[in-house]
Amino acid sequence: MRNYNFIAIEGNIGAGKTSLATLIAEEFNAKLILEQFEDNSFLPKFYKEPDKYAFPLEMSFLASRFQQLKDQLGNQDLFKSFTISDYYIVKSLIFAQKTLAEDEFKLYTRFFYIILNQLPKPDLFVYLHVKTPKLQENIRIRGRSYEQDIKDEYLEKIQDGYFEFIKQQTNLPILVIDTNNIDFVNNENEYRTIVDLINKEYKPGIHRIIP
Repeated sequence: MRNYNFIAIEGNIGAGKTSLATLIAEEFNAKLILEQFEDNSFLPKFYKEPDKYAFPLEMSFLASRFQQLKDQLGNQDLFKSFTISDYYIVKSLIFAQKTLAEDEFKLYTRFFYIILNQLPKPDLFVYLHVKTPKLQENIRIRGRSYEQDIKDEYLEKIQDGYFEFIKQQTNLPILVIDTNNIDFVNNENEYRTIVDLINKEYKPGIHRIIP
């Protein structure tokens, strides 16, 4: 997979990040880092009462993501060709900006940038762009009970947050792939198309592709 040491796959809820990262890791013998969000006890509470549980949810996510990435990225596996994850720490800031009150977000931001500077940047940041109706379809299919009440408005806010982040990046290679009409899980040819796109060299900046 080119000369990438660390690839981060990102996207909205239900975009297929975990599925793609897992498929690539299995094919290319890569070290796989998967977000451990199902262990977060605040998540089901947040979806029911977002105003009440937003700050503890985002702080707990930030702490767990930092600890996992620091541990996993700091320990190289000599038997793996590279590392691929289904998230990167910046998603913490993106979600927090859309869920926290202004004063809470200012406090959160102070913690975030202390943490950010202690982690390596990905060599390639891949964003899977999926529109809201398909995200909701994917969420329904995978059947996590606490996700079934997620509103379109929330997904759209998160999508906007990612776009804002992407537009601000100048020193990070970012590959935005429109996967609205791509089924890389069940279609081998379409999966191969995605792999071929990722397995190219990209200069810092935004590279948007519609397969």
